[in-house]
Amino acid sequence: MRAIPRIISIDDHVIEPPDLWQRWLPAKHRERGPRVVNDHHSIEWINGIQTIRRGGDGPKTDFWIYEDLVWSHQMLNACAGYDESQWWMGPIAFEQMRPGCYDPKARLADMDLNDMEASLCFPTFPRFCGQMFSERKDKELALAGIRAYNDWMVEEWSGAAPKRLIPLCIVPLWDPALAATEVRRNAKRGVRAVAFSELPGKLGLPTIHDPGRHWEPFLAACAETGTAIFMHIGSGSTFLTSSSDAPPAVTATLGFLTTSMALSDWLFSGALARYPDLRVCFAEGQIGWIPYVLERADNLWKKTIWGTGPNTLPELPSAYMPQITVCFYDDVAGLEARERIGVRQICFETDYPHQDSTWPRTRDAIARFEGLLDDRELDLVLRGNAARLLGLEG
Repeated sequence: MRAIPRIISIDDHVIEPPDLWQRWLPAKHRERGPRVVNDHHSIEWINGIQTIRRGGDGPKTDFWIYEDLVWSHQMLNACAGYDESQWWMGPIAFEQMRPGCYDPKARLADMDLNDMEASLCFPTFPRFCGQMFSERKDKELALAGIRAYNDWMVEEWSGAAPKRLIPLCIVPLWDPALAATEVRRNAKRGVRAVAFSELPGKLGLPTIHDPGRHWEPFLAACAETGTAIFMHIGSGSTFLTSSSDAPPAVTATLGFLTTSMALSDWLFSGALARYPDLRVCFAEGQIGWIPYVLERADNLWKKTIWGTGPNTLPELPSAYMPQITVCFYDDVAGLEARERIGVRQICFETDYPHQDSTWPRTRDAIARFEGLLDDRELDLVLRGNAARLLGLEG
């Protein structure tokens, strides 16, 4: 039988333990920091979107409470260990979750079940790039909450197995200088990845095209420290769909659209030209659409009427693709076009513990595409490219 490399997934998720901020925040902030309460719930549907409310006549579940925010985990974001026939639409309490969702030792055991070498996890309660903290009023408390999350991520979560549970930190998005400081603070303790919004303009923040170069301190810090910028679909708090009455399957099918916009932004932004050591990564956007975007971007670059060309961007947009990493979990069409994307730019993900996850049968998912790749390519896609990006080689 063919030898399959152990997997490095660059898109998994952690459910923060309920006492995280009560243990890691400075004592003066704990009373007002994020905490979990157990209470009855009700469910409302508004324009086809489910909203879980605290109170009502529904069973009890767990709610995160922080300033004006009252929020509960959706079952489909923590459904590892449940058969699909057991899934439900609604909240899930911590006692109903598989411990691997929030406990690092249990996560390592679940990774062993799936023959995984390493895993990088995006946050859940703070949302994919920590934008939840940016939305709160008390910025001193929010900054303390971000630092507490990062301390927990580095010292406790990753600390359980530093070469296997790869730390991904968050930053105060409302202040690029503070963000740069946090990048450097974490880089000193070995962190090589930071979460950022794929579409910061959708969060009410300057875009990466900002003429005043708002994000320059953050970008410079990432380039100088070798910290890769990771962006997950939905980290712009936006999902595109075709129409207001489209079923959820349509929105899920079109999930790559926000990633395609973000990739186009970065290709034309000039940031990759200014910082040739900068690396950015797009998570859960799949890859089959990328060859078209690269071809279209290059063709438009040649027509200066579109506000680009050699005078604004030194090289063809596709020339910056070696600074970009993309990832997939089920995209045969994309792998068939791997030479046009760059096989060294493609990584793999398992998406644990979400409903799209291939855990614990990721080997079955790999079997569907491994025949397309030779041994070198398979090793690069499943682990080698991620190991290089995150400094795990050797």
